[in-house]
Amino acid sequence: MKKEEEQLIINPEKSRPKRGGGWLIFIIIILVIIGAAWWLKVGLSSSGGGTLADDNYKAVFLTNDQVYFGQVSSINKPYVILKDIFYLQVGQALQPSEPANNVNLIKLGGELHGPQDLMIINRDHILFIEDLKPDSQVVQAITRYKEQQT
Repeated sequence: MKKEEEQLIINPEKSRPKRGGGWLIFIIIILVIIGAAWWLKVGLSSSGGGTLADDNYKAVFLTNDQVYFGQVSSINKPYVILKDIFYLQVGQALQPSEPANNVNLIKLGGELHGPQDLMIINRDHILFIEDLKPDSQVVQAITRYKEQQT
């Protein structure tokens, strides 16, 4: 028995299992995490959850109580790009026979400061984005506006 005790003291590594695969598992876990982060970034930024890639008009609701209607052409981490933009303007009746509040759909670009028909909106200022149905009153008004322009 004394020889066995001496062997354990001289060579204690014989009784332990080898740990050579620990680094390989660590590297695989790191690669999986990097791959998942890349997939989330590319997948969400290009499709926005699956509905932003289509041609439907969107309603973009901002934190300052403004709502813009248009085509979302790009969405990435800090910004959303909106094109073909419209907004609602509430006016008062000019004649007593008209309704008390008149709501008009306005095409962006005719304002005094002459903005281009493009908005780059900070995502922090967006409450939410909705898809508009093709038969919604806003989309129908946009369609009528475009038909009158041609």
